Amino acid sequence: MKLAALADPTRRAILARLVLGETSVTELAEPFSMSLPAVSKHLKVLEHAGLVTRSREAQWRPCRIEPAALKEVDDWLEEYRRFWDVRLDRLEDYLNELQAKEADDAVKPRKAKRVKAKKLTPLRK
Repeated sequence: MKLAALADPTRRAILARLVLGETSVTELAEPFSMSLPAVSKHLKVLEHAGLVTRSREAQWRPCRIEPAALKEVDDWLEEYRRFWDVRLDRLEDYLNELQAKEADDAVKPRKAKRVKAKKLTPLRK
């Protein structure tokens, strides 16, 4: 559910803004060319995923990020980062071996191939 909420670039931008501190929906909506209800829908998705909380202080409804929820996502992603780092390091080693082999092959003089002479048969008159 958290990854689905993070799939949308608008929601990621909202989270990036909330990293700076809590703010209102109106302030969150300012950089986007969408209505307040549309931003509220994005916030509901983030809230449902546990990535954002909203509270009420008189008429002000501040939104804040939930770092613990993002930590769970980061921990899950870290496993894949390690997996791909190992794979990509192995690929890099293999490509370096291929390049070294090509360089060695280019430097080595090539042996001339022996061509067997064909026996000539005399021409008949």
